[in-house]
Amino acid sequence: MEQIVPEKAKLSPFLVFFLIHKMQVGIGVLGFQRIIAVTAGYDAWIAVIISGLIIHIILWMIYKIAETADGDIMTAHTVVFGNKMGNLISLPFVIYFLLIIVSVLRSFIEVIQVWVFPDLSTFWYSLAFCCLATYIVFGGIRTITGVAFFGFVLPAYLVFTFLFTIPYTDFRNLLPIFDHSIKDLVMASYHMSFSYSGYMILLFLYPFIKEPQKSKKWSHLAVLLATIAYTFLTILTFAYFSEGQLQKNIWPTLTMWKIVEMPFVERFEYIGIATWTIVLLPNFCISFWCASRIIKKVTNLKQKYGVLIISMIVLISINFIKTREQINSFTDYMGKMGFIIDYGYIPLLFFLILIVKRVKKKYRTS
Repeated sequence: MEQIVPEKAKLSPFLVFFLIHKMQVGIGVLGFQRIIAVTAGYDAWIAVIISGLIIHIILWMIYKIAETADGDIMTAHTVVFGNKMGNLISLPFVIYFLLIIVSVLRSFIEVIQVWVFPDLSTFWYSLAFCCLATYIVFGGIRTITGVAFFGFVLPAYLVFTFLFTIPYTDFRNLLPIFDHSIKDLVMASYHMSFSYSGYMILLFLYPFIKEPQKSKKWSHLAVLLATIAYTFLTILTFAYFSEGQLQKNIWPTLTMWKIVEMPFVERFEYIGIATWTIVLLPNFCISFWCASRIIKKVTNLKQKYGVLIISMIVLISINFIKTREQINSFTDYMGKMGFIIDYGYIPLLFFLILIVKRVKKKYRTS
């Protein structure tokens, strides 16, 4: 089933790189190191690489699903399950992206409240962020892509700030290598799923890509760059902290920024947190767009109304998550959900759509 998308609304293949990369590099960067080190210790950097390599296989499946259905994930659902059941199965993804929005925003607000403004109102900051995201999403996918581009380019300087920690690192912390079991590495890879998740947005973007075949290399390059970035940060963090110190740091990335000394700024972590707003905004907007697009296709409601409905739900629900324990539990829940979708549902949909295609082909030739 071919998707009719106006040519002016389509994206050049290379722009897919920025959309996927910005979904993968988000709030998880600030504190994933401690989580993966719990199970695999300082061998967890191996799990980061393993997880990144597995994603390339899932990415290949995603392209096969989109190519076979000749459309997005909603089209794939109707091909496999029929119109009514397909639409019904697509609806839970609205909840999934809604939960991503709440998780990302609430986690970032907690960072601001702990590190910068303890009295910051969760509601008012959420309102400002939702208003900005709504304005951007109203501009369409091309506007969101522009924000993703600047969200990649403008904060790029942050990579160099981690070099300040090198004089204080001891890479012998990573020795001995392979000191943990395969089971420990698998569990650490599982815990990386939340930080790495987001690449499945390709199943929504596919109809909007000009010559989608040419976008494959850019998608894989985005995943590769995310893998390199996470691996670099993991190794640097493990060399900077002892295992005991790391377990006492909820946001080790922010703690490393405290070592940065410049003549014109004393507390660089404030600059880093402010810059991270630009990093998270594309993530936020893409999730908004995906959720509202599902509503549009399934219910025939105009997408702008879907965006407004999602914004109101976010503003209401985010105020119920208050304590560190609640935020942590919510993030863990999102990690499990993302793992099930990325490593369970996408392969299942891949095999189902291939089976349906083969059955239909056999039926036509008989």
